[in-house]
Amino acid sequence: MSLISLVDSIKNFEGLTRKKSIKDVTSLLGDSYKAGGRTVLSFGDDASALDIGNDKLLLLAADGMWGKLMEADPFWAGYCSVLVNVNDIAAMGGIPLGMTNVISTPDPEICRQIMEGIRAGVEKFGVPMVGGHVHPDTPYNALDVSITGIIGCDDLIISGGAQVGDQIMVAIDLDGETHPQFKLNWDTTTMKSPQLVQEQIKAMNRLAQKHLLTAGRDISNPGTIGTLGMLLESSGVGGTVELKKIPRNQSVEWDDWLKLYPGAGFVLTLKAENVSETKNILEEVNITCGVVGEVLTDNKLFMTDGEDKEIVFDFQKDSIMGVREEIY
Repeated sequence: MSLISLVDSIKNFEGLTRKKSIKDVTSLLGDSYKAGGRTVLSFGDDASALDIGNDKLLLLAADGMWGKLMEADPFWAGYCSVLVNVNDIAAMGGIPLGMTNVISTPDPEICRQIMEGIRAGVEKFGVPMVGGHVHPDTPYNALDVSITGIIGCDDLIISGGAQVGDQIMVAIDLDGETHPQFKLNWDTTTMKSPQLVQEQIKAMNRLAQKHLLTAGRDISNPGTIGTLGMLLESSGVGGTVELKKIPRNQSVEWDDWLKLYPGAGFVLTLKAENVSETKNILEEVNITCGVVGEVLTDNKLFMTDGEDKEIVFDFQKDSIMGVREEIY
């Protein structure tokens, strides 16, 4: 596949384009996030952060499972509802504390499969599911999970902190396989021990405590390049990515790899002097790291492959979320 075809495929990927509604939804809320005076981040990050005193921030996040995932495998949707929420807290550098859920289904068998998946996720990630709500009379099947975490006030990893001149790093656990019923998931956790999976989450907290990063996001539905685009958009900057420097499992073609949702994967920005220590911490827990480019002043994300160079996003006219993060 040519570079221009690859870029076009990424830009039209449903996992990315479905993020466009974020701006429409958040604009209806206005400045509601400021109520109470505890909020330290505006909309657009992996989790929100509230100042609870004693030099601690409370992290809050929620995810609804993609309908296509629910249709493909309800058990896997339940498992992933834990995984994606834990990763949202990890991407902020936090320690996940507990989760609640809202499950909507009229089918007892589907409910059973979802809850068994949640239980397997809890056992793997070590984060309790402490409550929730059941809708047994809906005409559809849906699952939504929220999570709470905690982090030190000075340790927060944000999406909107990338600075011109920073190195761009992609960090992914390459030891995995695509899920047989849902090809967009790169499963890196079911075959791993709970200890290793939980150490991967703690590694992000170590990076946060050492203040090694300027920005970070977990790679989610938009894929690697789409997630990086969200980070740059939140930060009000641009960047460049050299395709062949992105860590990849060679069994997966580039077009598929850049759209996958990995069990453990992050896009990060950091100063050049912090690259070595960051790589050491992540590679200790089986996460492969590659410096793939640099943050630029120009509000564009470029992708290169040898002599070829294409614009993936021009943030002067393109929008992924349409949200620029603010810190309070």
